Amino acid sequence: MAANGNWTKSLFTGLWTVLNFCRKLFFNIIFIIIIVGVFIVLSQDDDPLSVNADSALYLNLKGKLVIEKEAVDPFEQFMQEVFGDEPENPEVLVRDVVKVIENAQQDRRIKAMVLDLHGLTGGGLDKLRTVASAIDAFKASDKPVYAIGDYFTQSQYYLAAHADKVYLNPMGALLLEGYGRYGLYIKDMLEKLKVTTHIFRVGTYKSAVEPFMRNSMSDAAKEANKQWLDAYWAQYKTDVAAARNMDTSNFDETLQGLLAKFNEAGADFAQYALDNGWVDALKTREEVRLELVNLVGKDDNDLGVNVTPFATYLKVVNPPLPRAENDMDKVAIVVAKGTILNGNQKAGTIGGDSTARLLRQARLNDNVKAVVLQVDTPGGSSFASEVIRQEVLELQSAGKPVVVSMSTYAASGGYWIAADADRIFASPSTITGSIGVFGMFMTYENSLDYLGINSDGVGSTELAGFSPARSLAPEFGQILQNNVESSYHNFISMVADARGMTVSEVDSIAQGRVWIGETALELGLVDELGTLNDAVMAAADLADLEKYDTFYVERRLSPQELFWKEFFGQAMVWAAKWQFAQSDSALMGMVKSVLQEFNTLQQLNDPMGVYVLCLPCNIR
Repeated sequence: MAANGNWTKSLFTGLWTVLNFCRKLFFNIIFIIIIVGVFIVLSQDDDPLSVNADSALYLNLKGKLVIEKEAVDPFEQFMQEVFGDEPENPEVLVRDVVKVIENAQQDRRIKAMVLDLHGLTGGGLDKLRTVASAIDAFKASDKPVYAIGDYFTQSQYYLAAHADKVYLNPMGALLLEGYGRYGLYIKDMLEKLKVTTHIFRVGTYKSAVEPFMRNSMSDAAKEANKQWLDAYWAQYKTDVAAARNMDTSNFDETLQGLLAKFNEAGADFAQYALDNGWVDALKTREEVRLELVNLVGKDDNDLGVNVTPFATYLKVVNPPLPRAENDMDKVAIVVAKGTILNGNQKAGTIGGDSTARLLRQARLNDNVKAVVLQVDTPGGSSFASEVIRQEVLELQSAGKPVVVSMSTYAASGGYWIAADADRIFASPSTITGSIGVFGMFMTYENSLDYLGINSDGVGSTELAGFSPARSLAPEFGQILQNNVESSYHNFISMVADARGMTVSEVDSIAQGRVWIGETALELGLVDELGTLNDAVMAAADLADLEKYDTFYVERRLSPQELFWKEFFGQAMVWAAKWQFAQSDSALMGMVKSVLQEFNTLQQLNDPMGVYVLCLPCNIR
């Protein structure tokens, strides 16, 4: 017996020794990685951060234009910078781009600008238009702008069109295809999986749930989507045609017309772009390089041209120093970007609690006299939207006017949080409206039955035991539908009160229908078309401010976050995510699209399961 006990004791002692060794080894490896990383970073910083004399600003944007970046972890970004890895989904702040261009315009060391946009992955028309305006102002200072590229996507070309010279590689291509809204419809797939989909909605045009209940887009959804997509495309054509000094009829919108022009160009995409006037010349990389060298000189870098990259210039004009506080009256800017979810969410997603807290910070700050709520969201949780709206009302009760600046999206829940503002500004291309409500969940009783799994039991009431494993009682389904209808009535009543309209007037332009900014102005959903700067000036005017400062209200970091941020510097970080398959095939792309629909729904967390979300608002 004693021998047995000694053997057990020895076993546990051995296991603990192994575990303790593994623990120490793990943390020692992490420590070594950090030390090596610090050494590498320090060794890479031999050259001082500076702007090259008589250089060109090299606007090599990488990622999607956004008004707020996704929250990131300092340690992961530190490791990313150490090993030279790129973020999985890079983002570029619009205000950073504008600040760089505006400073370079006045900087005597900058003689020109070079747009290398191959890394730009998009952004709404409003964001592209803001950057393009800064480029136009740069050109007004008699500094030339060159756009160079092997290929140009539609979003990239919007900015390139504002250059003095647009050069395309002779083996490159440029094709402007317009905008579309095409999705995958999975009703048959769900039926084959024997999944029961329960959908509750209000609004003829509330098509967010159509992919789960139909095999095709409804006529009503096609009608609504076609209207705003055509308007969006018309704005793109108008802007680009003005930048290139051409007529909007020069855009090819039929396959037959494209085929004729393509054949006339010798079936050569680059020649087609040149013949159409989209580009000024076809030049190889070396020809472009030599022309730029002749303009600003050589340098020992990958391009071989005397340039100051965007990232370098941004660090020069935007050093990581704490903001100096002052007692000047302020207009606070609160960003509401991303899907609206319940509770606390990190930057890049709107949280009912966390975004309301930002508004509360502005309300409790005595120096803040007015607030601009910058909205860029297709909506989400109705409960979280209402929590945010209530905080907007509290700001107004405190005597602080609230002005909304709508960015690319301010639809459904995005309009919910905007409606009560003292004034609403939208971009001409803002996608807004979508005033409708839906609820949806799935049960798997038939799927489980097919697998030979059944759910059964008893409860003290008929309400007990609700589960995705059991079918939904018709009475309970009616309760949920009634709740959705009540939420819709509350939505349109709230909009009617806020906008000085009758409930029937709001209902006639609601029903889940999506509107573009210029149409929303005609309908009375917004007050004016304008930019964020216009909204800031309006807020200052409402607060009777002549002299004021502006600042962004940001989430306060926890002590732990502050420690790691200071430890690893000001770097922005990437979040490593497990991807479903790594294949780039078209089939895997479609599978990922289907899974993305499920992922979007999985994130939604409204406590009552009621949503004001515009899934069809994405531009493709």
